[in-house]
Amino acid sequence: MSKIVPTKSNLISAKKSLALARLGYDLMDKKRTILIREMMTLIDIAQDVQSRIDMVYNNAYKALQRANISLGSCDEFAHCVPIDDSLQLSSRSVMGVELPTVSIDDRAFSLHYGLDSTNSQLDEACLQFGEVKKLTAQLAQVESSVYRLALAIKKTQKRANALKNILIPRFEETIRYISSALEEKEREDFGRLKIAKRR
Repeated sequence: MSKIVPTKSNLISAKKSLALARLGYDLMDKKRTILIREMMTLIDIAQDVQSRIDMVYNNAYKALQRANISLGSCDEFAHCVPIDDSLQLSSRSVMGVELPTVSIDDRAFSLHYGLDSTNSQLDEACLQFGEVKKLTAQLAQVESSVYRLALAIKKTQKRANALKNILIPRFEETIRYISSALEEKEREDFGRLKIAKRR
């Protein structure tokens, strides 16, 4: 505190800094609230997708087991299916936090293997794993978004706490110090002025 010269310009500057710090704290608090609301929404979606994905994975593996039992092994047919490059990754911004958006082209189901050596069990397994792929992409998007939002909330909370507990009290103390020093100086000047008038 002793390094600050108690002048009116420093008082005005400290008051402006205090007002800015309070505004910054209000904005950080609003940002944190919005991010928490967004994260809670995504957590609800993640729980819904997680419950669905467990069932779909279970159905897909059962379908694959049935196909393996009826065909002997599905390894050679799996090599006929081309690599899927329909996954598209973009992002959206929520209060400055970039959240991933994953999308998969919804192509119609098509067979990539011959019909003479396969059966409907293999077709059912392919359909089920197509559904697994979609839900896995959706779950990855939601979980990644929740993780990024949690990090942003933590960072925002630290900044808000720093403003509330360190900067704002420091500016308030500076204003009190400068104000009291200026008032003391005014009283001294007033006293000197009265003494000078008496003489």
